[in-house]
Amino acid sequence: MVGGRDTAPPESGTGMRTQMQTDTVIETTRLWLEKAVIGLNLCPFAKAVYVKNRVRMVVSSAPHLDGLLEDLDRELVYLAGADPSECETTLLIHPHLLAEFEDFNDFMQLAEAAVAEHDLEGVIQVASFHPQFQFADTAPTDIGNYTNRAPYPTLHLLREASITKAIEGYPNTETIYQRNIAVLQEIGT
Repeated sequence: MVGGRDTAPPESGTGMRTQMQTDTVIETTRLWLEKAVIGLNLCPFAKAVYVKNRVRMVVSSAPHLDGLLEDLDRELVYLAGADPSECETTLLIHPHLLAEFEDFNDFMQLAEAAVAEHDLEGVIQVASFHPQFQFADTAPTDIGNYTNRAPYPTLHLLREASITKAIEGYPNTETIYQRNIAVLQEIGT
């Protein structure tokens, strides 16, 4: 749940092995969040939310895209109804589907449509992270792509009100991306 132990409802046939896999996925994601996103300050807003245990990490074990969309629907509804002082943001992690970035990128259209279907446009937005993330018009090895690379395909559900509040308290948000690239260039891939 908040801080990292929640999972989507188990599918039939899951057991201890699946729970161990889920724990591994959450721990790997937690380390990425702590060491890369927060540790390198790639997102200057992440630390405050994380240390207050307001990050919900959910691992989807859906065997197909329809199941992943159901998990996304469930998480959108959950986040929209949750008290922000308890749950500020959600990472919906899917280690089994969408291994290819192109497929993941195509899926983002469905994710955006799900936000609209729940009348959450302007309330929640979806950011994307993927092990092979690639911005348009860049080479796969472009260091800037690493700002959105995560250990697993991940949908980050963010409250727009929280984003607005964070931006208001942070000067020069337009320079974050350039600073991130400079940091990544310094340490290398």
